[in-house]
Amino acid sequence: MGLGYRLVSRPLLALQDSEKAHARSLLGLRAMASNPISRSALRLFYRPKDLNVTRFNMAYKNPFGLAAGMDKRAEALRGWESLGLGFIEIGGVTAEEQPGNPKPRMFRSGTSKALVNRMGFNNPGSENIARKLDQHIARFGQPQVPLWANLGKSKNTPLTDAPMDYATTMRRLWTYCDVFVINVSSPNTPNLRELQHDSALEEIVSACTAVNDELSKQHNRSTKPLLVKIAPDLSDDQLVAVVKTARSSGCDGIVATNTTVERPEAASKKEQHVFSQTGGMSGAPVNARSTAMIHRIYQLTNGEWPIVGVGGISNAEDAWAKIGAGASLLQAYSGFVFEGPSLTKNVVNGLHKKLQSSEFSSLDEAVGFAHRLNT
Repeated sequence: MGLGYRLVSRPLLALQDSEKAHARSLLGLRAMASNPISRSALRLFYRPKDLNVTRFNMAYKNPFGLAAGMDKRAEALRGWESLGLGFIEIGGVTAEEQPGNPKPRMFRSGTSKALVNRMGFNNPGSENIARKLDQHIARFGQPQVPLWANLGKSKNTPLTDAPMDYATTMRRLWTYCDVFVINVSSPNTPNLRELQHDSALEEIVSACTAVNDELSKQHNRSTKPLLVKIAPDLSDDQLVAVVKTARSSGCDGIVATNTTVERPEAASKKEQHVFSQTGGMSGAPVNARSTAMIHRIYQLTNGEWPIVGVGGISNAEDAWAKIGAGASLLQAYSGFVFEGPSLTKNVVNGLHKKLQSSEFSSLDEAVGFAHRLNT
C-alpha cells in the first residue's frame, strides 16, 4: 500500500495546491473511517504491531503519534485511529477563531521531502473545537488512543495577555483531551517565539497549571500532562534556558521540535521557489537538527524528563535515531504527506524489528541508548 501511494496517490496530490490536497486527504480519510467496512479495511491494511509504551501515566499501544498541524480541527479522529497511531494531537487551537495567513501558505518539495507553511494557526477557535469534540464523544465515545491538544496564541492577543489566552483554550478543552502542548515556537504568528524565554514562558505555564489544578479538583480527576513545544532554531544557551524554565515551572515534558526558519541549499529552481517562501519548514531537512536537540535535552535532564521527538521522521531508521537520542514518544506530520498512510505501520513494525535484534527488552529500556554507547 505504501508503494501504491508513492507511485499513484502522491504524484496526483503533487499536481494540486498543497493546502487543497491536504484538505482532500483529510476528507478522504474521514469518509473511509465513517463506513464500518472501509474502516475495517484501513485497520486490516495499516494496523502495526503493538509496541507498548507508558508515559505520563498513560498506556500507548505504540510510541508513534500524529503531530499538530495535520488535523487542526479534529476532523478525522476515527481515521487516524484506524491507521494504527499510538496517539493523536489536534490543533494548534487558539482561544479565538481565526482564518490564518493569506493564501497560498503551504508549499512542498517532493525531491527534498520538505514542506514550508505559513498557515498562522488557522482554526475555528477553542469553543468550536470543544463543541466538535463533545459531539464526537457523544456519538462515538472517547478516542481509543490518547488525544492531545496543541495550544496556540491568538494572533490579536498581545504577548502580555498570552498566559490568559493559552489558559482559556486549555479550560475549554480540558475535559476532552488527555495531554496539552503549549506551542510557543511556531514561526507563523508574529513574535510568538519570544514566549519561549524565561518569565514569559513561566507565566504561561503557571496560568495553564492553575486551570489544570482547578479542573482536576472540580472533576475529581488527575491533572493532565502539560508539555512545551520548542523551535529547532534555538541556540544552545537558549535551549538550556528554556529547558530549565519549563522544568522548574512544572512542565511534564517537552516536544522537540517545531518547524525551522532556516533553509538548506536548493538543488533546483523548483526547490528554490519552495525554500524561498516565508514560514516554517518541516520534513527531512529538520531531521538531523531535531535529533541533535533531543540528544542535548536528554543530556541536560539526565534522561529524567520525557521528550517527544518530531521532525523529519519518514522511516524506522529516523525513529530509532530519535529514540536513541532520548525520545520516548514520536510524532510525524510531513512524513504522512510524502510516505502516505502506511507510515505508521512501517515505522512501528520497523522499530519492533530493531528492538528484537537489540539488547533491550522493551522500548523504554532503549530510550537514550546513544548516550550509553558514548560513555
